[in-house]
Amino acid sequence: MTVAIRFLLSIAVGVAAVPATAHAACPIQLAVYGEAQSGAEIDFTPTGTSAMITNTFRMILDNNVVLDGIAMWTEGSAARPHGSLMYKCPTGDVTGEELAACTVWEGVIYSADEKGAVGLLPAEGADAPKSLIFPDLGPSLEMSAAYGPAGFSKVPWDIFVLKGCQE
Repeated sequence: MTVAIRFLLSIAVGVAAVPATAHAACPIQLAVYGEAQSGAEIDFTPTGTSAMITNTFRMILDNNVVLDGIAMWTEGSAARPHGSLMYKCPTGDVTGEELAACTVWEGVIYSADEKGAVGLLPAEGADAPKSLIFPDLGPSLEMSAAYGPAGFSKVPWDIFVLKGCQE
């Protein structure tokens, strides 16, 4: 057997031994992410027709505490997906002061792919990235009204990993 044939056979055997892990892409608006340490989850939902909000999601913490999340892209040369998590915000016509009082975290939402390359949270319609990064999430949530005896007790870390896709 020639060296070339042995080489091709070894490649064929190696490829056959690799399990098939092809998954259909999940659009970000249907993605579900989880954080291993606290068990927290993020469920994205379609935003609808909002001209300013590019992503809508919920963060579910222990004790069934739910934070409402949005992302809006800033304008200018350094455009970023600015995220906000809110807890028990009033509905209807809300003042900036009322919105600030119920916001428990704000910041840029980053993403990371399988190779660890860091990017930004994509807008709806794009494939969901492997991981999402919410810088300083834990310390912000620990200082919020949502934390404590009447709220959640397990503080999530900053990184959430893609768990699946809603149907």
